[in-house]
This record gives sequence, C-alpha cells and structure tokens, in this order.
Amino acid sequence: MNLTTPVSVQKLQTALHAKAKESPNFRFYALYDKVYRKDVLAFAYECCKANGGAAGVDGQTFEDIET
Repeated sequence: MNLTTPVSVQKLQTALHAKAKESPNFRFYALYDKVYRKDVLAFAYECCKANGGAAGVDGQTFEDIET
C-alpha cells in the first residue's frame, strides 16, 4: 500500500500525538468532531480499500457501500 497521508490528517495526528506525550493522563473526550472530518474519513476509507479490508460485524462490504 502506497498512500500518502494528507497534510491535514498529518497535522491532526501530530497534534494528538504531542498532547498525548505531553499529558499522559489527559483524556480525549471530544475526538468525534476530529475523526468525523471528511478528510480523515476519506483517507481511512482509501486505506481500508487499498489493503482489502474485510466486512465488519454488520457484514457491509465495499461493494455494498459503493452500489
């Protein structure tokens, strides 16, 4: 798999990593708004599709989603 992580996703990952290292006891209660961003979801979808990700517990496949 040779996908390049978008800069916006890299910035989010870097910021979250820095906060976690800086404050090990910090709890990330409000991540939903960050992981639900269109750029993050699009990159996650591309990664799963590229590695042939299997259907989840709901049985949904890429074919089901794309049709």
